[in-house]
Amino acid sequence: MVPPPARRGRPPVSEERRQQQRLEISRHAVRLFREQGVAATSGEQIAKVAGVSERTLWRHFHTKESCVEPLLTKTIDAFQDVLRSWPPELELAEHLRQAYTLVPESSQTDVEAVLQIIRMTHDEPTLRALYLVLRERAEPTFVDVLAERLGAPREALEVRMLAAAVSAALREATDELVVLTADGVEPDVLAEHRERL
Repeated sequence: MVPPPARRGRPPVSEERRQQQRLEISRHAVRLFREQGVAATSGEQIAKVAGVSERTLWRHFHTKESCVEPLLTKTIDAFQDVLRSWPPELELAEHLRQAYTLVPESSQTDVEAVLQIIRMTHDEPTLRALYLVLRERAEPTFVDVLAERLGAPREALEVRMLAAAVSAALREATDELVVLTADGVEPDVLAEHRERL
């Protein structure tokens, strides 16, 4: 039996390493967008600052604007995770008080970067569209959790309307938070955000 030929080139990157690289690129992209504006920032600049080739950048992202997706996704995923872990004995408000954070397991820098991206979505239509699409992708999780809690089919209009309302409430509360944190992120403001939710 002939052994398979030796693999040429770099070894494949693990999924965990791939996600970490995407997040690092996202952090650099947000910094450049904030400093220079989206229009004045190129994919080449993002790749250079992130220490990756342009080929790697475009393998991870379809557009320069989509570079913000990993950071934006962190806050949406955080809310989904909290909903999934909602214990039956607690009201949702109480569970949110105990379990919700804007960006879990993150540095203050990531919290500020997420808020900066959302702030930029108010003036950058491409970023706004991306942000709203990501929010919309989270709604099936809201539907599943609410359907189970209500003992109703996930296709029920009531369930889908409640899920849409949860999504809209989260979006509006977050949009308000970016206004309140324009001059910096204080812990009491984040606590107030959680209370509003």
